[in-house]
Amino acid sequence: MSWTKNVLRVDLTSRNVNREPLNMEWAQEYLGQRGLATRYLVEEVDPMVDALSPDNKLILTTGPLTGTMASTGGRYSVVTKSPLTGAVACSNSGGYIGAELKAAGWDMIIVEGSAPSPVYLYLENDHAELVDAGEIWGTSVWATDQWLHTRYQDPLLRIACVGRAAEQGCLYAGVINDLYRAAGRSGVGTVMASKNLKAVACRGTLGVGNIKDPARFLTATAQGKQVLAENAVTGQGLPTYGTQVLMNVINEMGALPTRNMREVQFEGAHKISGEAMHEPRATDGKPNLTTNAACFGCTIACGRISTMDQGHFTIEHKPQYWGASGGLEYEAAWALGTDTGVDDLEALTYANYLCNEDGFDPISFGSTVAAAMELYGMGVITTEDTGGVDFSFGSAKALARAAEMTATGEGFGKVLGMGSRRLCEKYGHPDLSMTVKSQEFPAYDPRGIQGMGLAYATSNRGACHLRGYTVASEVLGIPEKTDPLVTEGKAELVKAFQDATAAVDSSGLCIFTTFAWTLDDIAPQIDAACEGDWNMDKLLEVGERIWNLERDFNLRAGLTGKDDTLPKRLRKEAANVGPAKGMVNELEQMLPRYYEIRGWTPDGTITEETRTRLGL
Repeated sequence: MSWTKNVLRVDLTSRNVNREPLNMEWAQEYLGQRGLATRYLVEEVDPMVDALSPDNKLILTTGPLTGTMASTGGRYSVVTKSPLTGAVACSNSGGYIGAELKAAGWDMIIVEGSAPSPVYLYLENDHAELVDAGEIWGTSVWATDQWLHTRYQDPLLRIACVGRAAEQGCLYAGVINDLYRAAGRSGVGTVMASKNLKAVACRGTLGVGNIKDPARFLTATAQGKQVLAENAVTGQGLPTYGTQVLMNVINEMGALPTRNMREVQFEGAHKISGEAMHEPRATDGKPNLTTNAACFGCTIACGRISTMDQGHFTIEHKPQYWGASGGLEYEAAWALGTDTGVDDLEALTYANYLCNEDGFDPISFGSTVAAAMELYGMGVITTEDTGGVDFSFGSAKALARAAEMTATGEGFGKVLGMGSRRLCEKYGHPDLSMTVKSQEFPAYDPRGIQGMGLAYATSNRGACHLRGYTVASEVLGIPEKTDPLVTEGKAELVKAFQDATAAVDSSGLCIFTTFAWTLDDIAPQIDAACEGDWNMDKLLEVGERIWNLERDFNLRAGLTGKDDTLPKRLRKEAANVGPAKGMVNELEQMLPRYYEIRGWTPDGTITEETRTRLGL
């Protein structure tokens, strides 16, 4: 079965902590993690609720394969209504805490209400208690982690917590676990902080059992690991360069958004790429990259561990940053570097450290800084706004100072913490916000990768590459190559990726496995572990059901088909160089067909026929 069938309900207002049974009927329909937690959210939360009110709920959730021996089976998600977008939020993270929650006997933790004063949740198997967090409120993620480990004297204690950015109301603050793994997008950490919940500290020693057919599960997972090892991406590229393997690839094809997406290639990309992280520095002869790292149960090990140049201006007098810590992934390197025009690898690493240390999303942060830099170049924002900081594109000092201010909510950092849409609206130029549904873009320009434009526009959580990663097909040829510059067939491609991804996100596995695996590789693992009959067709149906459930929540929250759009810049201003030179994203050619195959009306509403077919 692999579900523990236990839900922990935490009422912060009354300080009651209770166990209840997992709804297994829903588990058969939504599998777990993203899907199942969203089902609980839809059942229990009014879509019109203020995301930062006590009436919103925060759900920490695992999948049925979390904590098992399936490769990458360490994932967990945080599900809530987003304060950044007003839409459904589901943010996925790796590390070790997901497996620890499962080993403690819990499929899901539902947090409701709001504590009158700061608390943290301590879990040790079936023992759960709320503990005063007054001593650690106002401290960073790293300080909180150290304090809790010191208090409990257990090096295997796993901790997920929020930093000062969340406490200060940064709308894209995340929940950070294991020091540098993050449920990072859509402001899920902001919701957690609004409830006066500083951390969840968990120790599980029960293990993960309830496997339906252990022998078949061993065979299925072993076969899956072999496929990953033999694949060029999961067996070579990601372990060696991490997701940063993409920096030069995307730049060369003219789809690397640069300087707030004004351009599509960055002349400094080679200086901040995965390859550059391996190169010895001229200053101290050491590379930025120290080693790669893996999350629980992962045989890919794409994580980056970096050590900065101690003489770099950002940390020259800050020895707390001299040790090894979580390094740059592709999206962070793009947002902090390419989008701001900064090609200083050490400055990017420092900003990324601060995003980890105080818990805020580097994608939204970097994109918001990029918008501020464009406004600064126009003279709309001045040094009077920025606290004396020159916010010109390419300024490593501006990037570093912006990260410091955003981490603590100091000065202009409070404005940056609102996100790109609200910042651009504040200064009278909303068209300069590169967002969908108020969430900032990732690192793929939809003028050069047409399918990603449709994926961004229709994403249920706002602009996101991980809701339908058509880059796999349009760039890497996985599972088959499609032309990134054409629109034909992209509606079908996006829907297929979205549905499959929703199923994978609900399983407890990492989406990066799908560079090598298809659902035909995943279904046997789920079927051997879980009660019921699971095959590729059922998983696709589950994924489609999840996608429509999220869509339904958003529609009832006040979003409409008009929100399925892209910024004017990407629809009207053509790419300036590269293979897509002269092209814009042709969203209007793809969206009607997408609505049609989704079983939605021409204005993007779910039809009654589709609702009935999926059992919504």
